Amino acid sequence: MATQFDKFIATMKKVLMLDQADLDFGIYRIMNQKRDQIESYLNNDLRKQVAEAIRENASNDAETLKKQLTQLVATLTAAGMNPDDAPKVQELKERIAQCGNSEELENEVYSHLTIFFGRYYDSGDFISQRRYKKNVYAIPYEGEEVKLYWVNADQYYIKTAEYFRNYRFAVGCDKFCEFTLREATTEQNNNVAQNNMERRFALCEETPVEVIGNTLHIYFTYELYPKATKQKGLIEAAYEAIKDAIPAEFVAVLALRPTDSNRTRTLLQKHLNDYVARNTFDYFIHKDLGGFLSRELDFYIKNEILVIDDINARTPDEFLKHLTVIKAIKRVGMKLITFLASLENYQKRLWLKKKFVVESNYCITLDRVPESLYTEIAANDAQREEWVRLFAIDEIECDLQHTVLYTVPLTVKFLKENPFLVLDTKFFTAEFKNKLLASIDNIDEQCDGLLINSENFQALELLQEKYRELVKCIYIDPPYNTGDDGFVYKDGYADSCWLSMINDRLMYSDSLMNQSASTMISIGDEEQEYLSSLIRQNVGKSSFVATLIWEKKKKGSFLSGNIAKMKDYVLCYAKNINEFNGYIGEINTETETYPCVNPDNPKSVRSFRAGMKSKYRNPSVFKPAGSVISAGNMTLTLLEDLIIEDSILKQDISIEANWRYSQESLDNFMDSGSLYITQDLYIRRIVVEARNKRLKDLLLRTGEISNEDFRKYDVNNVNKYGWGTNEDANDELHQLFGEQYIVSYPKPSKLITLLLASNRKNNNLILDYFAGSGTTGHAVINLNREDGGKRKYILCEMGEYFNTVTKPRIQKVIYSKDWEDGKPVSREGSSHCFKYMRLEQYEDTLNNLIIQPANISKDNADFYDGYMLGYMLDIETRDSLFNMKWFRNPWNMKLRITRQNETREEKIDVIETFNYLIGLNVTSILHPKKGICTVEGVTRRGERTLVIWRDCDTVDNKAMDDFFKKMNYSTRDTEFDRIYVNGDNNLENLRTDGEQWKVVLTEQEFAKRMFEDC
Repeated sequence: MATQFDKFIATMKKVLMLDQADLDFGIYRIMNQKRDQIESYLNNDLRKQVAEAIRENASNDAETLKKQLTQLVATLTAAGMNPDDAPKVQELKERIAQCGNSEELENEVYSHLTIFFGRYYDSGDFISQRRYKKNVYAIPYEGEEVKLYWVNADQYYIKTAEYFRNYRFAVGCDKFCEFTLREATTEQNNNVAQNNMERRFALCEETPVEVIGNTLHIYFTYELYPKATKQKGLIEAAYEAIKDAIPAEFVAVLALRPTDSNRTRTLLQKHLNDYVARNTFDYFIHKDLGGFLSRELDFYIKNEILVIDDINARTPDEFLKHLTVIKAIKRVGMKLITFLASLENYQKRLWLKKKFVVESNYCITLDRVPESLYTEIAANDAQREEWVRLFAIDEIECDLQHTVLYTVPLTVKFLKENPFLVLDTKFFTAEFKNKLLASIDNIDEQCDGLLINSENFQALELLQEKYRELVKCIYIDPPYNTGDDGFVYKDGYADSCWLSMINDRLMYSDSLMNQSASTMISIGDEEQEYLSSLIRQNVGKSSFVATLIWEKKKKGSFLSGNIAKMKDYVLCYAKNINEFNGYIGEINTETETYPCVNPDNPKSVRSFRAGMKSKYRNPSVFKPAGSVISAGNMTLTLLEDLIIEDSILKQDISIEANWRYSQESLDNFMDSGSLYITQDLYIRRIVVEARNKRLKDLLLRTGEISNEDFRKYDVNNVNKYGWGTNEDANDELHQLFGEQYIVSYPKPSKLITLLLASNRKNNNLILDYFAGSGTTGHAVINLNREDGGKRKYILCEMGEYFNTVTKPRIQKVIYSKDWEDGKPVSREGSSHCFKYMRLEQYEDTLNNLIIQPANISKDNADFYDGYMLGYMLDIETRDSLFNMKWFRNPWNMKLRITRQNETREEKIDVIETFNYLIGLNVTSILHPKKGICTVEGVTRRGERTLVIWRDCDTVDNKAMDDFFKKMNYSTRDTEFDRIYVNGDNNLENLRTDGEQWKVVLTEQEFAKRMFEDC
């Protein structure tokens, strides 16, 4: 039978992630390497500390009573009395017994620690349920009128859907295995479902295994099962069911991948375990686990151990015994909290660390590429093949613009006749890319867009320094949390997972917004109410502009027995409502008349000059001073006689009313002849200049003019042709890619185009960090093509979807404005350039950690305790997290990067990473000498900056000094404020007395910037 200590150890193994010996990814890999050391600490060091805490707190009381008993027995014996007959002796013995023996007290301590730590931990996460008393919870409240709170509000949501629907890994050289999730039923009222049921992964009974091409598909379901059903058992059953059904050509999935705890584990078992673990564990990282658990431990002690009502019912000795247990729980509990907090803070640091740029490339139309590079471009087969695949250049026919047909290889003349072909630098050598970038002045300014292949939180982190307060408009279309949209949530916490996810991303994007910026968020019924409350809580009620309702369908589903859902919402809010002046739906240029009175305004007096025209029914009118002219809720009081002759005001007059305009404005209107007296003796203004009309909050699919072409719109009257539908979006993607339903629930580019157009600025920087199929980028290109604007876009999308849909869509839209069945209808494109980057991910950071054990002596118990509980992982992994030695050769810096569950070493783009860390707007990138790269630009803070990168093994300090002198940096007209150089150097010695530039060691600044918000 398990002892209380055994139960305590079992709980702590779960809490410390030591019960997952078969998992060799992420934080589990690290904890498994430290397993023996941590278990030894729990079984030996911590156990001794519990016993010591009991002895220290219990011994004084028990020893005092024992001394009293010994003295009393001796006194009674000396007096010839039997001590056992003395009531005092019996009392002392009972009191000593009430103090308890150490084993009993230790068991009580372990029991409480097991209960306490077990109640907050659930499958890799600490759930922040602040208990006030049994089954009653407390939430933080600071006197707000209305408070939105959710259970994970103090946690980062870190899960992605990348491994949920499809999990793919290589089997040998040219084959793959893919776990595919079949459509599953979803319990929307997830908290109710959790009472007796939870979702589990299980093998799909209908067609569990299928070979398609070079891929072995294994199908799973994710359905509700009774809570008692073990996930481990379902996966073991799945393995047994499919291992004998593996086709011979895929038998490599059964190759051994042993671990210390399972010597017979196969490759398939490893990936089955990883697949389930990735989708059921580790949804959150706590922002302040130490503070939370410390407060909860105090609550637990006060409300569940030290029950105030029981104090008077206890004897003093029972109370002292109780106090001994409490002191031991507090002492040992705080040590464990310190340990858990250090592990959680370590993960938080890795999550918040700015991530490396793994790869950066450019897509640029040929009209912007020097013709001196055309010969090399024409000879590049990989680029030619992509152009055939994307743009069907092999089908170009001769016409006035195209006199040269497609050939293999391409010709220079063919390239010249096709200026909107989009060159991708990934197909070319580093030398070619360097020459191309060197030919572009103000390269960041010339870039029309930025695409980031990354989980969006990491992308927003890296953008902070470079784009803070520069974004003018944000549009996002996050997952709606419908259950089938790819958003992965923890059982029982569907809404709170979603709120934690969206909240942090809204907060990080808020700092990127200019004071006049606005955000638009598409959302469905599932989370609209929560999101609306969250926005109002974060930015203030006054900054919330509107909830737009978009009619997204032509008709509802005939299969549904519920009310047909025909709408989505677009929630709109401003960064600073006083600076914002957007959401203009129509620019009206027709002549209209406006009343000069507004009943809501205060009364005031205005004067009108003789000569104003009258449209009153009688050409002559006389009204004495004091007369009141009324119509509806508007009144005018004449302060002087009103005299009209021959339909002309004959003398000046002053009138009291609720005037709409100032006297100065009215004078201007009189000068232009745009004021007149109406048939009711009121005064109106003739308006001929263009007027802005705000958006209506109904975005209807059909417009004022019937229109069957989903591509047609009018940016000056956004309601004219309607706002498009989901069906239009599917048609649009079908025309672009020649495939049906390549993405789920897309938005039509017309909807986004018109929403962006309503901001009425043609040079906005527009951000979409849920880019999906790239509709926002498509809309920006549409708008610029329409009005010659200079809008720019930043799109963030994760996973392989980026390469198969998002980026190709942008390339296609650049090349041609109209498409049909995946082929361009015309070759009318746009001159364009965008940069795309792939970032290191949180899991990559974990996979690159290498433990370098430190030899810490146990001689100093306090120091060893502090090391184990507080900073063991920080010290033992610091060189793999960031190492100054990496910077000796910045072109050879490598990380282990995972793509499609395969991990390999890749060179990272440290130069591009640093540009973002310091917020550099790059003007030039040059490679003037072998082993040297120079980057010039201006930071967001206005510092003129030069970054010199060198291979320190090739370019020593003398060569560096010679290069610097030769470039004459110090004598240029524009002196730099700051110069960054990697590796120790002597450049400061070259500065003359009159120069102000400062040299900074790149690696030190790099480390500071990468970890500054951790």
